Amino acid sequence: MKRLRDQLQQLIYKIINPVVSLFIKIGLTPNMITLLGLIFNMVVTGILIFGAEKSNRGDLSYIGYAGGLILFAGLFDMLDGQVARMSNKSSKFGALFDSVLDRYSEMILFFGICYYLVAHHYFLSSVFAFMALIGSMMVSYVRSRAEGLGVSCTGGLMQRPERIVLISISGIACGITASVIGSDFKLYIPNTNIQVFETMSIFTFPIAVMAVLTNLTAIGRLKEAKLALDEADEADDPDNRDLKEEAEQTFKKEDILKSEKKYSKSFFITVLLCTGIGGFGELAAQKKNSEADRFPKPAEKAMMFYLQRTSNTNTIVYSLNYDEEKKLKKSEPIKVYWIRYTEPGSPIKKLNFIEKKFAYGIKARDTGNDTWSLSMVAYDKLSIKLRKGIAGGYSAFVTINNRDYIFQKAYIKIDGGSFWSPNIPYIDIFAKDETKGHEIIHRINNPKSKKNG
Repeated sequence: MKRLRDQLQQLIYKIINPVVSLFIKIGLTPNMITLLGLIFNMVVTGILIFGAEKSNRGDLSYIGYAGGLILFAGLFDMLDGQVARMSNKSSKFGALFDSVLDRYSEMILFFGICYYLVAHHYFLSSVFAFMALIGSMMVSYVRSRAEGLGVSCTGGLMQRPERIVLISISGIACGITASVIGSDFKLYIPNTNIQVFETMSIFTFPIAVMAVLTNLTAIGRLKEAKLALDEADEADDPDNRDLKEEAEQTFKKEDILKSEKKYSKSFFITVLLCTGIGGFGELAAQKKNSEADRFPKPAEKAMMFYLQRTSNTNTIVYSLNYDEEKKLKKSEPIKVYWIRYTEPGSPIKKLNFIEKKFAYGIKARDTGNDTWSLSMVAYDKLSIKLRKGIAGGYSAFVTINNRDYIFQKAYIKIDGGSFWSPNIPYIDIFAKDETKGHEIIHRINNPKSKKNG
């Protein structure tokens, strides 16, 4: 394996040597090229963050663009060392500078990947990406620390060039495949709703493989270093310099390599089973639900509407907010609070700072004539008007199909994800016709999609 890797490296050097000569001619130093590699990886992360914020879950083009630029940025990782050798500008600081910026590049890159995966609700995949980052850092650290102790430690399958190639090729392949078969292509186990593959798996599955192999490589290097350091310690002891000890060490090393292959295979199979062979983020079959019908209905005075979620029966209530003179507060006409049905006595509690600012809080704008425009901090696409109805009292109104209805409650279906970025398949808006009194349910599918404006 090492011989093949060295041969490929020499072939690449022959291809890039003309570019290296050009860089030397125009005056680019090895450190400049290293810095350019870092900048390109920052651009990759920018692309992934932009894709996470501006595109929807079904748009995988940003993965393809990022993959292509990762491959391009990876070339600079080879160019800087070759420029140093061909221009006779190799230095100890240059080696340190290259090593430090490589670590920064990798951490910045994985930050972008994790951000994209979390933003588009591939939670399990983001965990594997973080594991791959840990493994990548440890592969480099074990080698660096071992070499600092005088031991060469270069073995393993997932060194930096392999990691760069794997991420870039899988990203490019994912983007191209999405343009051919579509980004929503999925495979299920026959006669079930259990998903085993989707287009995004072309990118996320190699990341899971990397998460396993990088950490195995780091552990393998640690064992390799231990054997070498133990041998060095024994060589310093004059009482342990016989051939028997050398034979035992050799046998021990071969035994470790065999066990590594055995555990690598079993661990790899376990990962496949746990991840559903690439269908990250959607392992459980979806079920039809009627949770909203089974939830308790608050009986709060001055309540305008309330919000409930799949997670539990705890309810967020939005009520009129009066001052001491029993007048509606102009600047803050709605107060928001919890009814904690899951706790003894169903106590009423205030929202904490994070819940108020990022999740369940509400913004109000006085539009004059005793009316306010309201918007939820977490979903400002739903236009709510607070005004007096035909009966004379205040009500919250939502516009559905160009008609105003009295807003009664919202039910949020949550299917995985995280607190900061939950996966929300739909929101049901329960409303009532003011004049006829009949109730309607308006469903907003995939509320995070850009189409739901």
